[in-house]
Amino acid sequence: MAFSLPEPGKSERSGPANSPCVHAGVHAARTRAGAAGRMPGYARSGRVNSSAGWQTAVMSSLDLHSDVVALTRALVDVSSVSGDERALADAVEAALSGLGHLDTQRFGNTLVARTSLGRAERVVVAGHLDTVPVADNLPSRRVGDRIYGLGACDMKGGVAVALRLAATLVEPVRDVTYVFYDCEEIEAEKNGLGRLSREHPDTLAADFAVLMEPSSAQVEGGCQGTLRAEIILPGKRAHSARAWMGENAIHAAAEVLARLAAYEPRQVPVDGLVYREGLNAVGITGGVAGNVIPDECRITVNYRFAPDRSEDEAFAHVRETFAEYAVECRDSAPAAAPGLSRPAAAAFVAAVEAEPRPKFGWTDVARFAELGVPAVNYGPGGSALAHTKDEFVEVAELRRCEERMRAWLS
Repeated sequence: MAFSLPEPGKSERSGPANSPCVHAGVHAARTRAGAAGRMPGYARSGRVNSSAGWQTAVMSSLDLHSDVVALTRALVDVSSVSGDERALADAVEAALSGLGHLDTQRFGNTLVARTSLGRAERVVVAGHLDTVPVADNLPSRRVGDRIYGLGACDMKGGVAVALRLAATLVEPVRDVTYVFYDCEEIEAEKNGLGRLSREHPDTLAADFAVLMEPSSAQVEGGCQGTLRAEIILPGKRAHSARAWMGENAIHAAAEVLARLAAYEPRQVPVDGLVYREGLNAVGITGGVAGNVIPDECRITVNYRFAPDRSEDEAFAHVRETFAEYAVECRDSAPAAAPGLSRPAAAAFVAAVEAEPRPKFGWTDVARFAELGVPAVNYGPGGSALAHTKDEFVEVAELRRCEERMRAWLS
């Protein structure tokens, strides 16, 4: 689910480095260790004390041939808050490096493992290793048919599915590049997938990509772009006892807000999916003191735009909508088309037996789109559960995603 605008169920995220807007970091990640203990899915474990008095299970390797449910729990039990993924990256590297059918490379705390079978198509299966900060939700626990714990939904369940496929599909019908990356939940310049796309774009070359973001085991094609801008309303400062001598900038906001309330968003079909746009006020600032007529008011708007528009076109639309005002772009991230007409994409949709739907929100599929690789979101867990204290993933969705991904690649 790292952009600087709030997503339902996701962290705030900042746009990519090549965005036309200024972007800013959002989160400062701090870790809190999880509980230790030998669990199914661990090959072997050790213990280290944390400053919070907890203990974290640190594996020199993971058992990728264990059941996907056990592997999900093993991954959850390794704390990997953004910026502190090394222990988990070490464990994943050790597990992948022992697989003779994969060529594994490490870039910081990002792992890339590739088959090289000379197939006609190559696909990418990607997932991030990091989580948001701990919220008294470690270690993992199973309650009925649900696995609870930090990252269970976003997205260690999806990572477990991908790792199982990497370990057990020795001769897939498509060559596969598996990518397990760091720092997705914080500012974009630290995003491991973003670093790969900038510094080693060849590692992401493919005909199609699947990002294992939580989607309730449904196919979510592409994603909306997002842009945040400020509309600047000038006024004239005066003493509030002599208000007629000034011009109240906050009062001028009424016309802008009325225009936003009346705005009719486009509904745009792209590759058979209909993306609904939105232009909304998400913040307002103004005021000097309790006895001063304000000389400036700023309204922050968020524009979610369909994949048929670029970031520059999106900003041009916002400027056109508020042509008589000064408008400043603060940050943005591109949309991504689903590319469902590509043969690999069509085969994927058929294999997972799910009706594609548009992604309302922004995810890292946009990074693949910038490289010319169509991509979809597909993974276990509901996006509305991501980053919540009680996030969980359904056991049935873990098994369904593994089964259908395996059918597609076999």
